[in-house]
Amino acid sequence: MQHRTVSILGATGSIGQTTRRLLQQYPDRFTIQTVVAGSDTSALAETAIALAAKHAVVADAQQYHALKAALAGTSITCAAGDAAVLQAASMPADITIAAIVGIAGLAPTATAIAQGNTVAIANKEAIVCAGHLLLDMAKKHGTRILPLDSEHNAIFQIFCAAQQHALDHIALTASGGPFRDLPLQQFHSITPKMACAHPIWPMGRKISVDSATMMNKGLEVIEACHLFDLPVAQVRVLIHPQSIIHGMATYQDGSTLAQLALPDMTVPIAYALGYPERLPLNTPPLDLAHIGNLTFTRADAQRYPCLNLAIEAFKAGSSACITLNAANEVAVDAFLHGKINFNGIYKLIADMLASAPTFSVESLSDVYAVDSSTRHRAQQHHKASAHV
Repeated sequence: MQHRTVSILGATGSIGQTTRRLLQQYPDRFTIQTVVAGSDTSALAETAIALAAKHAVVADAQQYHALKAALAGTSITCAAGDAAVLQAASMPADITIAAIVGIAGLAPTATAIAQGNTVAIANKEAIVCAGHLLLDMAKKHGTRILPLDSEHNAIFQIFCAAQQHALDHIALTASGGPFRDLPLQQFHSITPKMACAHPIWPMGRKISVDSATMMNKGLEVIEACHLFDLPVAQVRVLIHPQSIIHGMATYQDGSTLAQLALPDMTVPIAYALGYPERLPLNTPPLDLAHIGNLTFTRADAQRYPCLNLAIEAFKAGSSACITLNAANEVAVDAFLHGKINFNGIYKLIADMLASAPTFSVESLSDVYAVDSSTRHRAQQHHKASAHV
């Protein structure tokens, strides 16, 4: 494999740290250009030093001196602030890992795409809110987009664009979250601690709640439609508690291709870093005889109403997808802080979608305008509801 330069946007998060561990296994194959984080200067400096990065950037401008002090005695240059993050994203790299969480990752991801190399995207919100804009940009600049979500990475491995006309559908799998067997009448008593106890994947608090509501799978359906240029009718969701099969593609001749792996984000990240080659990994082999059974069920609309919200938002258009994402972020935050109950997450998002105008989004400025307006409306709505 040819030597590659790598930049990591979101270097201190789960994806960033898994990428770090992978890169440390192959010091002769990769040179690290830039590592970027939001505010954790200690973890950022440690990562930069461990990877011998050339540059380190923290988004929080007030953390510049702390970062500079943490890197004292090294040759690593540092900077801080939103402009510095965009400058870091614009630095040429063979592959950029775009893993900044939430809408904050949109502008850096777009900037990286404009460089015309390869961008591996873990930030699903960027694709959900501006997928058509980012993919048009990628075509313009000749940028290869590689998905890092385990499900989309799985589809990427088995989906043949040249045979898209022969495709019947793709299927994304989901563990079902921590409440797949909980009686519906007990949902009102779900606590943040319960919602954050994901049965399979180690996750942050926000994405753990998204898994519990199945909104994460709804966002992934929208993402898949953009990444693989598919109508939503050709994207299905299956509950698969073992999390061994991550994605399937079924063709019109009755053939179904599937990608299987243990639930470990190392696998899709390594696939992206080495693409089109495969990096040898020190991960345990998949032992299907030991696992024994793989089971699948359809997603229950009553148990996971947020999944249908996402599907309907995609049908409604780009502005509705932005509304969906922003309202969900406000709702999850309100739930985690005890301001609404678990069922209130769905209700708040549904109310925001019902009251929002739908229109075509033509620019990143439009994305930010809808996002900001929705967040303000959602904040006011749940505060007003709390006083009723």
